[in-house]
Amino acid sequence: MNLFHQPPLLAAVRACVRLNFPIRMRRTHWFPALAFVLLSVIVVSSSHAETISPRRLLEVTDLGNPVISPDGRYVAFRSEQASVERNTYDTTWYVQALSGKSPPLRVANGGVPLREHNSGLALPSPATWSPDGKWVYYRARLDGRVSVWRAAADGSGARAVTSDPSDVRDFTLSGDGQTLKYSVGATREEVGNAEEAEYDHGIRIDDTVNIAAGLFRSSKVDGRSTTQRFVGPWFSMGPLLAKVPDRWKVVDLATMTTQSPSASEPPAPTLTPTDLSPHLHAIPTWIVQSPDDGRIAVLLPGHKDKGLEDSRYSELAMLPDRRASHPIFCTARLCIHRNITDVQWRPGSGEVVFTVTNYDRTQSIYGWNVVTGQVRPIVLSDGLISGSQRYWGIPCALSSDTLVCVAAEADHPPRLEAIDAESGHRRILFAPNKGLDADIATTVPAKLIRWKDAQGREFTGQLFEARGADAGHPPPLFVNFYHCYGFLRGGVGDEWPFASLAEDGISALCINAIPEYRLDATARYDQGRAAVESVVKLLSAEGRIDRTRIGMGGISYGSEVALWTLTHSDVVTAASVSGVSVTPTLYLLNSLRKAFRSQFRQEWQLGPLEETPKRWREVSPAYRLGRIKAPILFQLPEQEYQMTLEYSLPLASRHQADIYVFPDETHIKFQPRHKLAVYERNVDWFRFWLQGYEDPRSDKAGQYRIWRGMREKTAQSRSGVGAHDGS
Repeated sequence: MNLFHQPPLLAAVRACVRLNFPIRMRRTHWFPALAFVLLSVIVVSSSHAETISPRRLLEVTDLGNPVISPDGRYVAFRSEQASVERNTYDTTWYVQALSGKSPPLRVANGGVPLREHNSGLALPSPATWSPDGKWVYYRARLDGRVSVWRAAADGSGARAVTSDPSDVRDFTLSGDGQTLKYSVGATREEVGNAEEAEYDHGIRIDDTVNIAAGLFRSSKVDGRSTTQRFVGPWFSMGPLLAKVPDRWKVVDLATMTTQSPSASEPPAPTLTPTDLSPHLHAIPTWIVQSPDDGRIAVLLPGHKDKGLEDSRYSELAMLPDRRASHPIFCTARLCIHRNITDVQWRPGSGEVVFTVTNYDRTQSIYGWNVVTGQVRPIVLSDGLISGSQRYWGIPCALSSDTLVCVAAEADHPPRLEAIDAESGHRRILFAPNKGLDADIATTVPAKLIRWKDAQGREFTGQLFEARGADAGHPPPLFVNFYHCYGFLRGGVGDEWPFASLAEDGISALCINAIPEYRLDATARYDQGRAAVESVVKLLSAEGRIDRTRIGMGGISYGSEVALWTLTHSDVVTAASVSGVSVTPTLYLLNSLRKAFRSQFRQEWQLGPLEETPKRWREVSPAYRLGRIKAPILFQLPEQEYQMTLEYSLPLASRHQADIYVFPDETHIKFQPRHKLAVYERNVDWFRFWLQGYEDPRSDKAGQYRIWRGMREKTAQSRSGVGAHDGS
């Protein structure tokens, strides 16, 4: 399981498989790797990737939050691009005619992206058009405060609509466009004072404190150093005073005056499951009401198989009104047993437009006529049509005749497309990454591959084959196991630049986990081992890779699978991980939280060490260190690294691990300089261990001295059983 981050789209695709009792390693990769060094000096290029460099992948322009104007003629959307020099991101709001006859018009600065406290991922930034189509309203962090802004659609200017001592949490525009309601919590001054008071008087440790992270101002997600607390289930984090209730205020947009809080009422709530008939057979997971006639489309959970936490699919249905207790189900073949991830009503029609995420992580869009029951395909894609790999789950904007979607494929960076809602014809409106797109296509294009493991389970993945591979000298292979959504610049977590590795002569494969979430942790982990072993066997038999030179990397659930594979297989030569696996320390640091203990027991079958010692030895890598033979690069966020020390420090002490920790970082690192450092070090690491290559740059001499020492020490050492080996 992903220990720390579960984006909404992953709820239906969390992965895993069954434990085989661990067997002792049959061999190690140290001597084959050493033997290859001499050959690699001859056959490996002496240059780094130049066409598809890590920095170029980092600085891809991402797109999001398209919204169509009331007259259906324009779309507003936001772009985001990393700036390594300033260690931040530049965001811009654009307006473009759907005719596509003119380029996008820049209308406003979007400010610093708002982010989730735990994951570090950018939050959606939905915008709202004024009814007359003259203004676009949006939230933005500018000058250290989160406010509601409005930009003139003609590009003539933008200004803040709110000027509040608190950051704006949400907003809504009235139907006539005359007033704007917005919600706030504690003021910025109150938050700062609360942080200082804790600093002066001591921080009381309770179940809201993330003991593993820094206790005082250890997060920079909000654009400044802030104190954070647990605010929800699992590892959901937020700033101090985040639980202060919403206070709603009203802005008169004609006079730009704000009413006092006591005079304001919250906006009318949207439909929730409690508003619907209690006689429905299940609680809806998605509810959307038609703007035309009040009919309601819902997603209901499908049948859940034994041993799974969730159903593999959803059931799409329609309710004539909120009192209806007998939904009308979509029973067409294209609706049945599908992972439906977005539902909208098409304005001016009786059609529900829904998005399906397929087994191979491609997406399709269909239209369901709720009167006739017929379902028609609108778009069948080879990738995502709801964002890119870094920002997916962004729904298409929809008018009566057009969808506007952010599209991306494994080897095609994000672009904005207009799609005819009737014919499905696709047109590119804006492609800010055209140059990179063309270079990847001609240098290291990706290919979807399918294979089965020994149990007959089907896996899919996206393979970037090494550039210039010689049939007589097959290249090494890097694998990343988790999910392969959209443009694969660096996989889930964005840390391993696939195209750069391929250009440097290392084939790179992203493997999709089976889209199910098994409650048996060993089963979840072991499907990754089986997937890696079976694809290495296949590609090696085809002469496409050298099976003695296999690298593996992963974050979160992917890092758990990587360490499991290292302790249960000899397939991996070198690894790189950026996340936490279960350890007694992780359990101890979070044991004050009752909800954590309950979920940990359910999903890992673990309790305190003295209560479940056998299970700890089965699941935790801390008790199987003697089985790990490959060198490991740890590149960890500061708020998590302490929970890895039971296995990372013993490995480092025996010269088998190199550990880097990134200050002020979240589960998924977001600072551009950190991301570039991670990208480049991962490339250097795998080129060193899989190709015997060292970058001649003088500033990297220190890392290679350490790695050469690791190689020499480990090659000379005899395999022994550590104190925590569990053998």
